[in-house]
Order: sequence, then C-alpha cells, then structure tokens
Amino acid sequence: MKILDVLYKDSILVDLKSSDKKGILEELVGPAARLSGINQDKLFHVLMEREMLGSTGIGGGIGIPHGKLKSLESLILGFGLSRKGVDFESIDGKPTHIFFLLLTPENSTGIHLKVLAQISKILKNEPFKTRLMEAKNSEEVLDLLKEVDQEF
Repeated sequence: MKILDVLYKDSILVDLKSSDKKGILEELVGPAARLSGINQDKLFHVLMEREMLGSTGIGGGIGIPHGKLKSLESLILGFGLSRKGVDFESIDGKPTHIFFLLLTPENSTGIHLKVLAQISKILKNEPFKTRLMEAKNSEEVLDLLKEVDQEF
C-alpha cells in the first residue's frame, strides 16, 4: 500500500483557516466525515481524546493527528496546510503547518503504525517539505506525493 492509495483529492485542504488546534482538527475532520459517513463530532472527539494523551505535533512544522474508531470500515487519510502556522503544542514549540490526519479501524494497529511511519519518513526531507508548503491546490499536493510515495 502507498499513501496515494488512501489519500483522496477531496480530503486535501491547502488553506486551513483556523488559528488553534481545536479549529484545525474541526476543519480536518470535515472531509473525513463525508468520506466515512461518520458524524463529524464523533471523529473530532476521537482526535481530541488522543491529543489529551500527548500532542501529535511531532515538531518540524508537522502534525499527524490520529485516532482509531470501532465503527470505521477502512483507513481514512487527510491532508491540511496552514500557511501561517498554528500552535499545535508541538514538541519543539514551533508552529505547525503541515497536517496529515489518520483515522483507522480499531483493530488495525499494524497498518496504523505503518502509515504513521511512512508519513514521518517522507516529511524528514526538508526540500520536499518546503515544496509541499508551497502547493497551491490538491493536485499539486498529489503530484508531490507521487515523487516520494513508496510501498509500506
């Protein structure tokens, strides 16, 4: 499986407007709710529960909010870009700009961890991150991801 196998154009938001963690999560779950048919509030609640365990802001301008749901049938991946950056309580204390939202069925720990690892791996490439930050639309995000996407 590759990231592009589970990331759909409709779940890519290149102009997040919110200025705080809660708002960013609310924006990111909109497309996920439409794709999954699961109530937006329920998805938001799962993400907030996970954030209470510790921030998913991994530093370097990256946030990977994630959670598991019993009622989810398949993995959902979303992408968001905050041009101005948001305080996402990242481990390095710096603003977060790039977000990958990951929601998985409750019993899919293996794939959950593999997707998290793959996202972390591709975002260690600083020139790639810079180009991703400059993406103007969802097509550009998908084109950039094609360059680095590998089987996991």
